[in-house]
Amino acid sequence: MNYRVIKENDLFFLTDTKGNIPENHYYGHGLYTKDTRFLSQLDLKINGEDPILLSSDAGENYMAKILLTNPHMENKDELILWRESVEIERTRFIYDDVLYETIKVKNYYPKPISFQMSVHMDVDFSDMFTVRGFENGKVGKRTGQTRGDRSFSFHYLGADDVKRSTNITWDRDAADVTDLGDITFDFHLGHEEEDSFTLMIKPEIGESEPKNIIARDQALTLLEQSYEQWSEKITKVQTDYEPLQRLVDRGIGDLRVLLTDLGYGQFPVAGLPWFGVPFGRDSLIAALQMLPFEPEVAKGTLFTLAAKQGERVDPVRDEQPGKIMHELRFGELAATGQIPFAPYYGTIDATPLFLVLLTEYVKWTGDLNTVKQLQGNIDRALEWIDQYGDRDGDGFVEYFQEASKGIANQGWKDSGDSIVHRNGEYADAPIALSEVQGYVYHAKVGVASLFEQLGENDRAQTLRNEAEKLKAKFEAEFWMDEVNFYAIALDKEKQQVGTITSNPGHILFSDMISEERAGAVVDTLISDKMFSGFGIRTMGEEEAGYNPMSYHDGSIWPHDNSMILLGMSKLGYEKATKVVIDGLIKAAGGFEYDRLPELFCGYSSERGRPVKYPVACSPQAWAAGTPLVFIQSLLGLFPNSLEKQIHLEPNLLDEMNFLKVEDISIGNGHLSIEVRRTEEDIEIDIVKNTTGYEVFIK
Repeated sequence: MNYRVIKENDLFFLTDTKGNIPENHYYGHGLYTKDTRFLSQLDLKINGEDPILLSSDAGENYMAKILLTNPHMENKDELILWRESVEIERTRFIYDDVLYETIKVKNYYPKPISFQMSVHMDVDFSDMFTVRGFENGKVGKRTGQTRGDRSFSFHYLGADDVKRSTNITWDRDAADVTDLGDITFDFHLGHEEEDSFTLMIKPEIGESEPKNIIARDQALTLLEQSYEQWSEKITKVQTDYEPLQRLVDRGIGDLRVLLTDLGYGQFPVAGLPWFGVPFGRDSLIAALQMLPFEPEVAKGTLFTLAAKQGERVDPVRDEQPGKIMHELRFGELAATGQIPFAPYYGTIDATPLFLVLLTEYVKWTGDLNTVKQLQGNIDRALEWIDQYGDRDGDGFVEYFQEASKGIANQGWKDSGDSIVHRNGEYADAPIALSEVQGYVYHAKVGVASLFEQLGENDRAQTLRNEAEKLKAKFEAEFWMDEVNFYAIALDKEKQQVGTITSNPGHILFSDMISEERAGAVVDTLISDKMFSGFGIRTMGEEEAGYNPMSYHDGSIWPHDNSMILLGMSKLGYEKATKVVIDGLIKAAGGFEYDRLPELFCGYSSERGRPVKYPVACSPQAWAAGTPLVFIQSLLGLFPNSLEKQIHLEPNLLDEMNFLKVEDISIGNGHLSIEVRRTEEDIEIDIVKNTTGYEVFIK
């Protein structure tokens, strides 16, 4: 990564590897909340010169540490500061919507020295869409700044008539403070003496009275305590296979960073740096991946998205009654209607995935009270699927962009070139995607089970009948005999879009396809055409649209693989499951911090290392959730609280001899499992089972 990013709740800070926000940079560095940049420049200097970078580490997820030193400084024959005399350590974290940055300096010169550390800061209060170069429009204006003894504030009035300010305070007297945002500190240090100052930067929105900022050490203690509580609560994994252990630990840590609470419970935002906001599809899939580790996140995700469920027909935002949103933005461009993201509803899969997550959440928790609370949202989502999702009444759910500033392709592969025929022609909308039909089937069968629990047997039977009709129609119209695989989609003429892609792999999890055809799908997905050695490609080699460097037409997305893995594991394809997991673990070793990125290029593993995609988000929620799916898939763990049963089909990778998973939350209890390799076989031990459910081991 050529940047450093930290986040806590709804505030994130993006800088270069030195920890700075340089002037006239092109990478969108800054301090952000609510889609507004509250700090657009930050430069640290020693005696007016740039320090030299020694190391830059953001491996702790919630904290970044950057080590610098001074260049050689002299004026003619006068020595000002010998090179590498001063160690400069920048430590930063976020707590309670405040960025804390401590700059500690230490003298390694043999004699006492004097020098100045200065910080220059500026703001532009730019909307995220302006920063990213997507949209320019009517915006507000700066309204000045104010100074105090140990404080400085920048002020802004937005085009939405909302006041915004960036308030900066520090914990020691400054030698000088200017109206241009320059703060200078004097230091006089003996040999091996050290000293520091801390900046506290807090964005403010609206007229509310600013809260008092707690001291730096107290804030850090409270932040660390919140991480300890997270670690105690979440499912714990131990394995002797270190690459897998590192990957799981990294995924759990990244997901903690990406959690946000907008008042309905914690849910995962999509990813950093550009998608630290609620996303329908992304948040739902990440919450699905987290079910074996922290099912409460699924509950927070469901209630957050239910609160923004579509209410009216609004083509400007692709909104329809009952539809689950795609993306919610908070900046002044969204607030003034200059972009359609307040929220935007241009997604075809979020609504059925909302119901899929709900049904899977209940299978893990038995929480029918949440079903009752969301009854109206469930009803409206089902109505949307049948009325608005199925635009032409042919039984399939399809998308068509209404919003002029919206998204043309509205499945998870949402780039403009992602749905392409085998002759290279792009498919025309309305488009019915294969995986979406699987989500709908999964949703209707799952909700039918919930309705049966609530005594609504007639409604349950109706949904089951609709699901069976969809299954039969899907087999008839999506299956391609000549390639023994499913089409990615049907176009507006109801013609198959026959390019071989990863999309049909998602259907394995839905139980919608026959055993014979499921086997054919699995065989294709792990063939040389689709499997690179590092993971399953989004599109097969030699297809007309194939490009290993593309966003969606040959690249590898870890979350895409994870959705396929859930299906492979559920259906008992142990060998294929291990192949895919092995590939992704191998790929992770080629990225910083053993972190799977949003995506990477689809080149063969024969090249030796995975090839980075240039603008992939990292950390990304559903990429971080992928290693958690590895653990569920290796355990073959699929509980059903409605039937008070737990199904297990444990296995180990060839490099593993031991896997222990403790305190998996199921129903009202917990399950702990050990899997060990013996000379003869795999041995399984149920260490703890307080669920009261019967465990079935294949």
